[in-house]
Amino acid sequence: MKRISLIALLAMFTFVAEAQELKFAPVDASPADLVYFPLNVTKAKDNSTPSIKVVYSRPAKKGRDIFGVLEQFGKVWRVGANESTEIKFYQRVNIGGKSIKAGSYSLFAIPNQDKWTLIINRQTDRWGAFTYDQSKDVVRVDVPVKTLDKPMESFAITFTPQPEGANLVMAWDKTLVELPITIK
Repeated sequence: MKRISLIALLAMFTFVAEAQELKFAPVDASPADLVYFPLNVTKAKDNSTPSIKVVYSRPAKKGRDIFGVLEQFGKVWRVGANESTEIKFYQRVNIGGKSIKAGSYSLFAIPNQDKWTLIINRQTDRWGAFTYDQSKDVVRVDVPVKTLDKPMESFAITFTPQPEGANLVMAWDKTLVELPITIK
């Protein structure tokens, strides 16, 4: 009996020692977030289903100048931090007069002082915009820049409902842009 107890105790210590060796990554400086349209659809108590989902990372301003400095004007930006932002359409949508089939895409932007070029691209699961491939663009849409009265510390994305769909709204620092999306 003592022998079985000793073997069991040694086995427990082995499992505990292995569990202590696991190392998890620390919390990212730009944590991942997601937003659905309609907002809070996943919390609905009925059988509502989402039309759009965006998965992105939320970098913080941290006292830095953002657009035109950290994110240079005229250069492709991943829209957020870390992996390129992913946008999933659960049904066919229309953006900038182009019909886009249901599926997952990357969202990029080319920020400028007075307008941004927003890009829906077929290439997904990439880190940043380092391997951005313009030949895989589905659509490019120019949208005007709006100036916020109060700076936003962390980059954020949301949706505002519209009669035929939604506007995808992105804001950081004192900059806000909206991408109209018609849902078919």
